Amino acid sequence: MDISKDLIAASSTPLVLAILSEADSYGYAILQRVRELSAGRIEWTDGMLYPVLHRLERHGHIRSRWATAETGRRRKYYSITDTGRAHLADQRRQWQAVDATLKGIWQLLSPDPLKPQET
Repeated sequence: MDISKDLIAASSTPLVLAILSEADSYGYAILQRVRELSAGRIEWTDGMLYPVLHRLERHGHIRSRWATAETGRRRKYYSITDTGRAHLADQRRQWQAVDATLKGIWQLLSPDPLKPQET
């Protein structure tokens, strides 16, 4: 299933903030976590992720720091701020409202457009 770019873009902020609310992380690990959480249905690229991280940092929702990984490689780690946690809570409420609205309309649709029609 291909997920539209609009939906992927709209969900990027709450996804990144939710992942960082679990633990500090770096770019490649965030990409892997998104892939894992979506069961492979969402695959971000560096070119999609880093502008989101930079925007979130500009707005004070996350902060970054350089650290040396166990492998000896330097990585930029990101962590969520208190402002970011508040923003994530707001995003969660908004997405829950959208989800509830869509579930309501899907239940009203008859016949289900996603099911094959019997002839």
